Amino acid sequence: MLPVAPPVDSADARPDDARLFDPLHAAQSADVKLIPPPLSLYVHLPWCVRKCPYCDFNSHQGSGALPFDAYIDALIRDLDQDLPLVWGRTIHSVFFGGGTPSLFPAEHIDRFLQAASARLRFAPECEVTLETNPGTAEHDRFGAYRAAGVNRLSFGIQSFDDGCLQRLGRIHDSAQAEHAVKLAQDAGLDNLNLDLMYALPGQSLAMALHDLERAFALQPAHVSHYQLTLEPNTVFFARPPQGIPEEDDAYDMQEACQAALADAGYAHYEVSAYARPGRQCAHNLNYWRYGDYLGIGAGAHGKISSGAGQRILRRWKVKHPTTYLASTGTPAGIGGDDEIAPVRRPFEYMLNLLRLKEGFALRDFQVRTGLPAAHLATPLAQAQANGWLRVEDGRVVPTPLGLRFANDVMALFLEG
Repeated sequence: MLPVAPPVDSADARPDDARLFDPLHAAQSADVKLIPPPLSLYVHLPWCVRKCPYCDFNSHQGSGALPFDAYIDALIRDLDQDLPLVWGRTIHSVFFGGGTPSLFPAEHIDRFLQAASARLRFAPECEVTLETNPGTAEHDRFGAYRAAGVNRLSFGIQSFDDGCLQRLGRIHDSAQAEHAVKLAQDAGLDNLNLDLMYALPGQSLAMALHDLERAFALQPAHVSHYQLTLEPNTVFFARPPQGIPEEDDAYDMQEACQAALADAGYAHYEVSAYARPGRQCAHNLNYWRYGDYLGIGAGAHGKISSGAGQRILRRWKVKHPTTYLASTGTPAGIGGDDEIAPVRRPFEYMLNLLRLKEGFALRDFQVRTGLPAAHLATPLAQAQANGWLRVEDGRVVPTPLGLRFANDVMALFLEG
């Protein structure tokens, strides 16, 4: 949870201060055409061994033999149904999320990728990520994933402390986590992300830093590092665990861990993402830059832009795996379509772009929303006056204070 920003009472914070508008007006255009951005493919594999008490994703504890073949067949029908939305476009990244995608044997991942690449053009350096739980890692499976086309793995480790892992309800221990990462490296996969959480029940600052030390020893290309939050519709939300650090202590962990990551050579490029040079997650960057993506699988969401019609469509699929298997490929398999009206686009855009330390070019706002940059003028001036954003050479960049109070910054751009 981010802290609440202090009020700004200064007269200099008034949004009608014309001095703040000059860079914005210099970059705006009265005639803007929405240009479709890069396209990604998200594939949701919904089953896991056991539902974690903090997890609010669309994941379902598997029982008995899982319907791997039937689900891959459904994914292909789902993809076929969405193809008319993206004819002629190139896929730049693929992400298998879950659930626990590594429950699926490599031959099923291979079959889906073969079918998808036969229907869509894949970029030559297409990033293909598979999420994996260290508790489901098996000898030789990573080599088979690599042969199928997977070139990036994301390990849901969360902590290297066995006590923390038990309190989180994870099915692996720290030794299994290290072993799984080494198995992947032995299989020739070096583009690895390690997911770690902080402010865990019973965790101290020293323990959070020790988690990072254990991670650094494995030399991953990427680290996702984020605070445990109690999300609605989770076990932890209904019955909060004992020993969650206070907010001030959590912030101390965040600052100390950010410094440790920087010292270890991991650039902080997004609110909770850190990478070695050139190893940022291309798939997530496309999300955060307001790119397009097809969402395939139970509960998956997609976003597709159409330049000719100045249209941005969000589409999602029915959530429950049983319903999805029975209805996908038919209208009943589509959970809903929502066309994003122009008045909503500035907030949607900023909700994503303000997660990135690099910020964005005002010209990119125009071509990805189909709106002139003047739509940002009043809230952008307020954010500048508050010291949350800078506008320099046609770019909008969050300040360190703006990154800390990201929720408050984004709220300025809500419609109305």
